[in-house]
Amino acid sequence: MLADDVYEQIRALIMSDGMEPGARVNIDEIARQLDVSPTPVREALARLESEELVSRLPLRGYRVTDLLNRKQVDDLYSLRLLLEPPSAALAAARMTPENVALIEEELATCPAAPADNAYDDYKNLTAHDQRLHELILRIAGNEAVLQSFAKTHCHLHLFRLNFQQPFGVQTITEHRAIVDALVARDAVAASAAMTAHLEVARARLLDRM
Repeated sequence: MLADDVYEQIRALIMSDGMEPGARVNIDEIARQLDVSPTPVREALARLESEELVSRLPLRGYRVTDLLNRKQVDDLYSLRLLLEPPSAALAAARMTPENVALIEEELATCPAAPADNAYDDYKNLTAHDQRLHELILRIAGNEAVLQSFAKTHCHLHLFRLNFQQPFGVQTITEHRAIVDALVARDAVAASAAMTAHLEVARARLLDRM
């Protein structure tokens, strides 16, 4: 529990700019701030490295990774547009009563946009967003696509850019359109709704960069 708590606290600092992109990570200083030994801090940093939120510097510890630039954002959404709309179409064709229940339950975990720009509120929305997209890929049934998507850690990196730039209402509305198409087993509509969701999200983010 201690290790998980330390991980969550350091992750929150990175995601909400409490630790600036490119900054060196001082393990001993963080351990003092959190009143823990350096061991759980090192364990947390190893987990964060696997999520590409920090990177290891040879013989010099860790640094916070830089934010995505415009080209990286565009490339990431281009990849998602290759993977996710066809997967949404496949998922629509594979919808069973059990899958409908799963996807409706996930949508219900985030019924409204966050009340403000607090990190905890948007953290919950982002976690829901990631779960929903991954659930659709799992229903589609292509494990290679799911693994490729997971390796991008896209939700973490896009959240860092979106933080304090409200996007909740649009996201929830777009999710509802995707889920409605899936429940209706309408492959064409599911693909179109996913494409619109990703294209709007990309344009919304690039306009702010």
